[in-house]
Amino acid sequence: MGTVELERSLPREFYLDPGVFERECEAIFQQEWFCAGRVSEIAEAGDYVLRRVGGECIIISRSKGGELRAFHNLCRHRGAELVNSSGAGSAQMESALSGRFPGAIRCPYHSWTYELDGSLRKAPHMDEMICAARESLSLYRVGLETWGGFFFVNIGKFENGNAGSLLQQLGPIPQRVQRYPLAELVTAKRIVYEVQANWKVILENYNECYHCGPVHPELCDLVPAFRRQGGGSLDWDRGIPHREGADTFTVSGTSTRASFPALNEDEKLLHKGELIYPNLMLSLAREHAAAFRLWPGAPDRTAVACDFLFHPDEAAKSGFDPSDAVDFWDLVNRQDWRICESVQRGMSSRAFRQGYYAPMEDLSLDIRRYVYSRLGER
Repeated sequence: MGTVELERSLPREFYLDPGVFERECEAIFQQEWFCAGRVSEIAEAGDYVLRRVGGECIIISRSKGGELRAFHNLCRHRGAELVNSSGAGSAQMESALSGRFPGAIRCPYHSWTYELDGSLRKAPHMDEMICAARESLSLYRVGLETWGGFFFVNIGKFENGNAGSLLQQLGPIPQRVQRYPLAELVTAKRIVYEVQANWKVILENYNECYHCGPVHPELCDLVPAFRRQGGGSLDWDRGIPHREGADTFTVSGTSTRASFPALNEDEKLLHKGELIYPNLMLSLAREHAAAFRLWPGAPDRTAVACDFLFHPDEAAKSGFDPSDAVDFWDLVNRQDWRICESVQRGMSSRAFRQGYYAPMEDLSLDIRRYVYSRLGER
C-alpha cells in the first residue's frame, strides 16, 4: 500500500515537558518582544501594572515625564518585591494587580525609595554612603516599546544588549494593518480565560481553519469560506468574506457602528487576522478588533486575555453596547479552548509521539520553525 507524506508536528515533549517549557521561557518569552497590555492601562504618572513574563515579575509604570518604563519587581538592596505578587498567576495579574505609586516607589522592607524612572532617590541612614554609587543602584530595567496602542516588554534587552527593535520583530505586519486605528481604540470589555493547554496548541489552532467546520458551526455560518475545502486557500492578506448581507463578527453579522474611517473597500467587507509571535493574536473587523494575549504559565496551562476594542467615537455614544461582538467572540473562544484542552489531554497519552499537519494547515508549520529557530534546533 502507498503512504501519504505529511509534515510532522513538534514532538510530544514540546507540549508536555517542563524542561522544554523552561527553555522556551529563557529563549523566547525573556528574549523576544512580548505583548503585555494596552498603553491606556497606564494613563497617568505613577500608574503601574504588574505582569509575569517568562517566569519574571515585571512592573510597568509611567514616569513623571510621561514615559513608560519597565523594571524587574525587586529592590536593589536585598531583593524584596516592590509590589507584593504572592499567589498571583498570569490571569490574576491581567485582571487585578495594578495601582498608583504616590510619587515614588518605596520598598516595603527597608524603605529604599526610587523615582518613577527607576533611579534611586534615597536609602535611609545611608545617603552619604551610596551617593557616589546612586546611578549603579537604579532598578533593573526591562526593555519597553509600543505599537498599535499595545506595550511590549523585552527582558533580555538590557541583559545582553543585542535585542532588535520591536518594529524589526513585527516585520510587515504594521504595513498590512495600517488603516486600522489600533492605537486609538478603547477596550470596552476584557475577558481572561484559563486554558489547560500548551501555548503552542493555542497558536496552532489560531493559525488554521481545518478545524472550523467541526468546531465552529456558528462561525462557519457567518463565514462560509472557513468551511470550504477544510479552510484551505484562504486569502488572509486580502481578507476573508462573510456570508451575503454580513460584514462583521457579531451575532447577526451586522452592526450599526460606523466602520473605521480609513479602511479601504475590501476592509469594510472582509475579515483579517494576524499572529504576532510569540503571544499576540489580532482579529480585525470593520468596526472592532479582538486582541488575544497569551500568558504561558506551565507546559499545560495558558492564560488568554482577550480585549474587545472599539473606536472611541462609537464607545462614547449613548446606548453603546459591545455585547453583539463580545458574545459572539466568547462563544467561538470557548469552543476553541475546549478543543485545545482536548488536544492537550490526548497528547499526554503514552501512545502519542508526534502529530501531523494536513496540507491546508501549512501556516501551522510556522510555529514549528519559529520554536526550533529560537531554541537552536533543526
